[in-house]
Amino acid sequence: MPQTEIPGTEAAPRTRLRWWTELPLILLVYGCYTAGRLLARGDVSSAVDHGLALLRVEKALHLNAEHPLNRLFTREAWLGIPADFWYASLHYLVTPVILVWLFRAHAERYRAARTWLMASTFIGLIGFTLLPTCPPRLLADGHGFVDTMAQYSSYGWWGGEASAPRGMGGMTNQYAAMPSLHVGWALWCGVMLWRYGGTRLTKVLGVAYPLVTAIVVMGTANHYFLDAVAGVAVMGVGLLLAPRVMRGADLLRARFNPRTPAVPSGTGSPIVSAGCQTSAGERIPRQRESQRASAAEPDGSPADAGDEAPAAAR
Repeated sequence: MPQTEIPGTEAAPRTRLRWWTELPLILLVYGCYTAGRLLARGDVSSAVDHGLALLRVEKALHLNAEHPLNRLFTREAWLGIPADFWYASLHYLVTPVILVWLFRAHAERYRAARTWLMASTFIGLIGFTLLPTCPPRLLADGHGFVDTMAQYSSYGWWGGEASAPRGMGGMTNQYAAMPSLHVGWALWCGVMLWRYGGTRLTKVLGVAYPLVTAIVVMGTANHYFLDAVAGVAVMGVGLLLAPRVMRGADLLRARFNPRTPAVPSGTGSPIVSAGCQTSAGERIPRQRESQRASAAEPDGSPADAGDEAPAAAR
């Protein structure tokens, strides 16, 4: 027996994404991210207090990996200089490349992946606003951290103040350390490479890229270990929210750009499987046609023909 579809579960036609609409959207989100970091500067004393609190929690839990990594990167320039380039550059290069690759090679996966990344980024901005945090490199010298970006600034394009280009350090919020979106975005890139790369090399890169990024952000004294953990948590929350964000966007698109006529309430959906339709008073498709056909058959029983029909000859 054909099964009637539940109203509202029919597959809606998907709008094909275009690069000329996606690019402005991504630039808008990145602009909001940059502006949010600048606006959420917070109080410096509060940011220092938050950073020291994180450091005390890590020491109590024996999770203080920043000090040995920072000493290693400070002592070994062959590690510290590439790490600074990694921190200052790949954050802004690998993520867009992965987005473009998904858009071109995995268009059916792109929208969900992009929404996940954007939702997580906005959650990170909330963290920057509510919890301004001083990174390890900006703590007083007595806490034992060395700013490798400043130590090796002569080797790169960044200045001594931050990972921004020289002379533009004042245009960045250096107290936006919690959560670490460097780690969060790297995790997103790693998941995309692992799931859709298709080769052993891409899977290895998918695992290595977020792990190395987490080591780099701690070794360069730009983030605490708990900042990296928070970056992973933010991506987890963004992953859970992404389907709801997409459904909300679809509802708004349907409201302002309806494509199919709405079914009047109370009538139910006339659509059933196999392309058949029901009408009022029918329980199954083509019920009336079956009744008329059985009534018109010559060998029908007297009960089917009516009370006044003559009995069949014996």
